[in-house]
Amino acid sequence: MRPVRALRFLLLPVLLLGAGLRVAATPPPHPPEAAAAQAAYTKREVLIPMRDGVRLFTAIYTPKDTSRTYPILLQRTPYSVAPYGPDAYKPHLGPSDRFMEEGFIFVYQDVRGRMMSEGTFVNMRPALDAHPRATDIDEGTDTYDTLDWLLKHVAGNNGKAGQWGISYPGFYTAAGMLCGHPALVASSPEAPIVDWFTGDDFHRNGALWLPHAFNFLVNFGRPRPKPTTDWGEPFHHGTSDGYEWFLRLGSTAGTRAYTKEVAFWNEMLDHPTYDAFWQARNLRPHLKDVKPAVLTVGGWFDAENLYGALQVFRTVDRQSPATENRLVMGPWSHGAWERTKGDHLGAVTFGAPTSEFFQDEVLFPFFMHYLKGAPEPKPAKATVFETGANRWHRFDAWPPKDTKPATLYLEPGGRLDFTPPPTDGGSDAFLSDPAKPVPFIEQIAIGMPREYMCADQRFAGRRPDVLVYQTEPLAEDLTFAGPLRPELFVATTGTDADWVVKLIDVYPDDFRDPSYQPGPDPWTPAPNVLGGYQQLVRGEVMRGKFRNSFNQPEPFVPGQPTRVAWTQNDVFHTFRKGHRVMIQIQSSWFPLMDRNPQQFMDINTATPADYRKATHTVLHDAAHPSGLGVGVWRDEAR
Repeated sequence: MRPVRALRFLLLPVLLLGAGLRVAATPPPHPPEAAAAQAAYTKREVLIPMRDGVRLFTAIYTPKDTSRTYPILLQRTPYSVAPYGPDAYKPHLGPSDRFMEEGFIFVYQDVRGRMMSEGTFVNMRPALDAHPRATDIDEGTDTYDTLDWLLKHVAGNNGKAGQWGISYPGFYTAAGMLCGHPALVASSPEAPIVDWFTGDDFHRNGALWLPHAFNFLVNFGRPRPKPTTDWGEPFHHGTSDGYEWFLRLGSTAGTRAYTKEVAFWNEMLDHPTYDAFWQARNLRPHLKDVKPAVLTVGGWFDAENLYGALQVFRTVDRQSPATENRLVMGPWSHGAWERTKGDHLGAVTFGAPTSEFFQDEVLFPFFMHYLKGAPEPKPAKATVFETGANRWHRFDAWPPKDTKPATLYLEPGGRLDFTPPPTDGGSDAFLSDPAKPVPFIEQIAIGMPREYMCADQRFAGRRPDVLVYQTEPLAEDLTFAGPLRPELFVATTGTDADWVVKLIDVYPDDFRDPSYQPGPDPWTPAPNVLGGYQQLVRGEVMRGKFRNSFNQPEPFVPGQPTRVAWTQNDVFHTFRKGHRVMIQIQSSWFPLMDRNPQQFMDINTATPADYRKATHTVLHDAAHPSGLGVGVWRDEAR
């Protein structure tokens, strides 16, 4: 079995700075694991001029074997192309080791205004539909100018290029697909950012993803007066308890005491609705007439950019129907398909090294086909992993065409069923106290642990401010495929409220982990770690005031029943026979998302005194059939 490479420097700024950990500015110049790259590749560093005169720092790794030509594989990043210096090599080149072994021209570029590149950095620089002046730039023009220079100045290229990247580099890959350069024939945006207000990274349906956004921007967002290889001193919270640290701030506005030099954080708080500032950073309207073949990659347990992956795939399919457009979704946290085996996340196991399958059977053949003309075995519109059953599937559409719509209704007595509630179904109410918000994970953490996406929810369901509904043990397997659609009929004594809906897989009390390998003692049973486990499958929020519009928020009328409905990110999960399906509903999820004062106002300007208790009610009778819309899929091959 081929080992998956270790955690790569590419993702360190996002993954570690977000957790408040120390990151070295530049790795050692000659790590022992870089010997293979040094033996097979020649490195040079150049400043590539853009059409407006700004020069972008670029590291080029060219195969020493000049007996054949090679395609260019480009990654553009705001996170550094380190190590710097012509004799300092990356230990790994390309998306996986097979690419380095096969032979490509690998190109890494600091985007404008970051690290060693010239110019001014703009977060999610808006894409331009037209460039009337010769000096008008966006990420598409920078990609075009980079490729054009490389084709003319790098010997031994075969005239074809591909681009890939994860997270922010995934955004640059998606934006680069719009450049129009004829040499760009294959792009793989992986966990790409597309919209920072409605679903990616910093906001979910208008609610601020507090520790992730703050921990990232307080490090990444500081000014860079001149080109540098140094990330600078990271922010120190002085504690590992994020719940307590963010609660002590008193309000979202309390973060400003630490962000005087972090321009984008303050701009973000100054734009509390989906106004022109955020709309300009929505990449979806621009994903038209896409020329390269596209392989979008995402993870079912990606806490950062699951939304972006699904949205890029769907938008290209809808707005650019002639494009060769494909999707891969695996059981991964953010970027795990490149840096882990992908065989588990926290206590949840997936039965096999899923990252290896993706790298060898999907990603490598994709680029080999479009960049080198190799045959591509088993291409599929959608290659998706079925969590719960732990199986890969290849479909000609996503969701699968034979998926049937259904609704899981909330019932009296905490029951959950596909039958609509009775006329006298009643309601459930709870007191929401912003001073004691529901935690999003049981462990102590300063940031957003990746495991929260499948963490045990028993700790939450035991609180009085969390409503719990569940089915009886299932008589047969039940599979949900595609987006989830909560529809709640609610009332509140306040004028605003957040509504968090969590879909949960409840394991039998006597469940034993099938991946357990017994030791020499035959009387030692498999550990019961997952007995009674309540695995989060999907959880999302709707900030109530945005229920009808993200740019024109509306208050609730106290006591008045109100419909709140939205679409949650997709799932492909099987609840096995004997398991239960559970839904939990709550109004806080701290500090994952910022607290709601529960009165209609600009939350980003709230003072500690503005946060008030409120009683929230969820109705579930025939006139108010609250529930969760799902797509039910049955595997006829089973």
